[in-house]
Parts: sequence; C-alpha cells; structure tokens
Amino acid sequence: MLSALSSRLRSFLPTSVLLVLGLMSGASRLHAVGEPEPLWAYGFLTPPAPGDKAVPQGAPGPRGLRPNQDAAEQTRPRHVEGSSAAFSLLDIRDAANAIDWFPNEHPPMPAVVAHGPAAGTGNTARACASCHLSNGKGRPENAPVSGQPAAYFLRQLQDFRNDLRHTADPRKPNPATMIALAKAMSDDEMKAAAEFFGAIKWTPWIRVVETDLVPKTRISGNLFVATEKTRTEPIAGRIIEVPEDEEQAETLRNPHSGFIAYVPVGSVKKGENLVKTGGMSIVDGAIMPGKTIACATCHGPDLMGLVDVPGIAGRSPSYLVRQLYDLQQGTRKGASSPLMQPIVLNLTGDDMVAIAAYVASLVPPPNAPKP
Repeated sequence: MLSALSSRLRSFLPTSVLLVLGLMSGASRLHAVGEPEPLWAYGFLTPPAPGDKAVPQGAPGPRGLRPNQDAAEQTRPRHVEGSSAAFSLLDIRDAANAIDWFPNEHPPMPAVVAHGPAAGTGNTARACASCHLSNGKGRPENAPVSGQPAAYFLRQLQDFRNDLRHTADPRKPNPATMIALAKAMSDDEMKAAAEFFGAIKWTPWIRVVETDLVPKTRISGNLFVATEKTRTEPIAGRIIEVPEDEEQAETLRNPHSGFIAYVPVGSVKKGENLVKTGGMSIVDGAIMPGKTIACATCHGPDLMGLVDVPGIAGRSPSYLVRQLYDLQQGTRKGASSPLMQPIVLNLTGDDMVAIAAYVASLVPPPNAPKP
C-alpha cells in the first residue's frame, strides 16, 4: 500500500509513522468496518435501494423565465451587503455564467471557473464557481476547494477524469457531474482552476454548535435547510449543517453567508482526542495505541494542508464525513487513497462525526502559511 505514496509524502512522514502505516495497510485489505452509511452526510433520509443511481443534474440554461414565477420578480436586480454588484434571479441561476458578488476578493477568474470547460456541452457547460462559489468555499453538498495545494487539487480532477473517485452513495449527483466535467476539461483548464482556487486564502464560515436537538429540516438538492428556528428534533448522532440565512445562501448564492453545523454534545472533545492523538490513551501507566493516527502527521500542524495533502481545518463537516466514509468503503481510489485507507479502517460512524465536528470548529491562525 505504501508504494503509492508520493516521494514528497515519504520525505516528511516520520519513520515510526511509516512503519505503523505499513503494518496497518495489511489490515486494510480486510473488509472495512461494517458501519451503516451516514445518510445525512450525503443529503438523504433513507438508504439507497439496489440499482439506485444518481439523477443527472440539469444542464445549465437555456436562460429564461420560469413560467410558475412572476417575471418582474425574476428580473429585478438583487443586492447583498458589502457588494456594489447587482444580479437578477436569471443571472444567479445561470450555471454557465457564474455570478461574482465580490470580484475584488480573489484573483481574476479564469474562463473555466466563470463559464465551464471550453469543450463543455450540456451538463459539462457548467462553471466551477456556480457550485463552489466565486471564493471556492463551496457548500455542504459539494466541496470547499479554496486554499488547497494546487498539486492536491489537480490530482482530484485527474482522479475524477480517470474514474478513480466515486461516491459511496450512488444517488449523489455531484460526483457524476464532476467526472463529466473533468473529462471535458483540458490540462490547461485544470491548472488554471487549481491555481485560482489555491491562491484564495481559506477562512472558515461554519459555526459549530453542540446540541441534543436540531431544527426540523427539509432537503433541497442534498442540502439540509431549516424549516423552523426552534430546535425540536433529536440530533440522533448526526451532523446537521444548514445555512445561517436561507435567502442569502440559497436564493442569492452569497459567498459571505455561512453555515451552522449542529453536532452531538461531547463530539468536539472526543474528536479532539482522535485528531490529536489518534485515540491513544494511558491505562495503568501504559500507553495504549489508538485506532488511527494524529491528523497533523500528514495534514500539517495547523491542519491547513502540507505539500500535496489537503487542508481540513474549518471546512464542512458534512463533506469531511462523506470523504472519510468514501475512503473507508474504497470508492476513492486515487494515488493518495492507500495512505488514508488504513487510517480510516477502524473508524466508526461516531468517530467520523467526532473528527469532523472538531476539525470544523477550528479557526486557522490569521497568518497561516500557504501549503
């Protein structure tokens, strides 16, 4: 398994860790922990049925009025706080021409980010920023891509292109869309997108709240949206991530409007132990190894990424749990997957929730160096 590690990873992983991973990698050939799918992380309420497949996301355009909505309401200019821009609902819904509320907050947007691959047609004529937003922060139903090492970003696009990255829930439409987009992108477009999003500093916009109760929600495009302000529904071991302001996040796609992540009581502390020590403990004066290894070993001391390893601090816990589960189930098969598979092998669903809750609660230092 370790033969798949890049030479750069080998250069900074301690010998002791490489030895542990080598021993664990043999175990990773066994069947992964038989945990049920964390349905909430994928934006579903019920398990997939045999033969279920994703319903393809609709192709962008053609641009036009929706017959069931008032025309004046769809065409009137909208505004968000702090921006001098104005966009109508027609503009905001145009996935082939991404809106940009705050163009001065990032480098010039490459064509592929603003309009999609030049060779794209139908669903592959989709702008990167239409889903991941102009600042690359993404949303719980997709990926937070800004501030990641360009080498990591490029490898993910190549994995999608080469059918090496799939979802453990066959109904989730985003990965199928990403596979199609990656196949339509040129190498230069991949590089332009990686450099654009990598140049944007990651700043968290997720507020983690420990609670026993969450608001009732509905699901819109694999995103949980609160239908009430009061918390009346048991959290039941889940993470429920909802927009702070539905109008700003959903209707206006405001990249300044963040999310609340409701997590189980006690999960942040439990996650801190798993993240920092791998779950190691001391019993009768003896060190008992944990079920995994400390995340900082590969992801950097501040968990902001290192070399070609992604940053995870302050990012969507829903996304993080999806990736942990996908890796455990073997649906992510890229070059770096053999490194992660033994690390996630023994994690339970509660472990994944705890790790994601703690990591999402972290605020990166203001002067964190670029990976």
